[in-house]
Amino acid sequence: MRKRIVILFGGRSAEHEISVISARSVMDALDPERYEVVPIGVTKQGHWQLMPGGPPALASGSPEALPEVTERSGPEVALDQEPGSQTLVAEDGSRTPIDVVFPVMHGPHGEDGSIQGFLEMAGVPYVGAGVLASAVGMDKAVQKVLFRAAGIPVVEHEVVHEREWEEDPEAVEARAAHLGYPLFAKPSTLGSSVGVTKVHETGELRRALEETFQYGRKALLERSVEGGREIEVAVLGNDDPVASVAGEIVPRGHEFYSYEAKYLDEEGAELIIPAPIPAETLEEAQRLAVAGFLALDCAGLARVDFFLRQTGGLLVNEINTIPGFTQISMYPKLWEASGLSYPELIDRLVELALERHERERKRGTVI
Repeated sequence: MRKRIVILFGGRSAEHEISVISARSVMDALDPERYEVVPIGVTKQGHWQLMPGGPPALASGSPEALPEVTERSGPEVALDQEPGSQTLVAEDGSRTPIDVVFPVMHGPHGEDGSIQGFLEMAGVPYVGAGVLASAVGMDKAVQKVLFRAAGIPVVEHEVVHEREWEEDPEAVEARAAHLGYPLFAKPSTLGSSVGVTKVHETGELRRALEETFQYGRKALLERSVEGGREIEVAVLGNDDPVASVAGEIVPRGHEFYSYEAKYLDEEGAELIIPAPIPAETLEEAQRLAVAGFLALDCAGLARVDFFLRQTGGLLVNEINTIPGFTQISMYPKLWEASGLSYPELIDRLVELALERHERERKRGTVI
C-alpha cells in the first residue's frame, strides 16, 4: 500500500525560493508506486496551499526566474490539530489522511524548529531533526558553543547583537580587529549564504553588518580561513548515524561560495566528489561530522561543512539540518558517491522518520 507523503516547501524565510527548487527535486524522485505525494506550498505570508502540480520548476538562472509559492497557487489547506489524527483539512471541508511529512523548508519558520514543533503537537511523523536540533542547527552562534563543549574545533568568531552595534560600534570594531581581516559577517540564523559579506578592512564593516541585520538581530563575525579548502560531509541516520564520503567546493569567479555562486551562476562553483584529501583527513572529517550530529541531537539527515586549513587541520564551519536537496546539491550527490541513489536516499529518510515516530509512540510521548 502506498504511503501518502506531504512535501512541505516555501515558507516565510529569505530562503523561500531555494526551498521550492529543493522540493521539486524531491517530488520528482519519489516512486509513484510507493508514494502518493501531496505537495503543500507555504506562501511568504505563511498560507498553506495545496498544489497538485507540485512546486514550480526553475526556469533559468536569473533572480527574477527563481520560483516561489504565490497567493492562490491552490486551495488553502490546514493540518488537523487533533493529536494523532494525521489528517489534512481543505477549505471545502474535505479530509485527507497522511502518513508522513517531508519538510523541505530552509531557514526560519521551517528549519529552525518552528514547523517541527507544530508537527510534534499534531503527532505527525516527519523527516529530519526534532525541535531542539533544528533550533540549535539554525543558530550558528549557539551551535558553536555546543560544538566547543563537545571538543569539536570551530572557526574563531565573535557574536554581535544589533543593539550592541547601535550603542557601541567602536567596541564591535575592536572585537572585529581582534579577529583580523579579512573576516565574514553573516546572519546567525539563516542559510544558503543569504546576507553573507566578506569584509576586507574596517571601513567595510558597517555596510556588512547593516546588510546582516536586515535578516535578524544577531550577527556572526568569523575569521576568514585564508587558503583553506571547503569540505562537506553528509550524515544519515537516527541513533547510529553514518557519514558519507567528503566533497569539496571550489568557487569559480566568486571570492567565496556566495548565494550567487550557489544558485544563480551555473559556473559559480565546482563540486568535487570525492574530495581529493588524504585518507586520514577523510576519516577525521567523518568522525567530526558524526560527532557534531550527535552533539546537537540530530535525526534523519544533516550536512556538516568544514574548512581544511593549509596546515591540514579541520575546523567545523556549521551544520545544516535541512541541506539543499536539488539533484545537484551536495547532500544527495555525496550519498550517490557513497552508493546510495537519490530515490534510495529519500526512501531511507522516510523510513527513519517513521522509525523515530514509532519509537516515540511506544514510549507514549506521541499519539
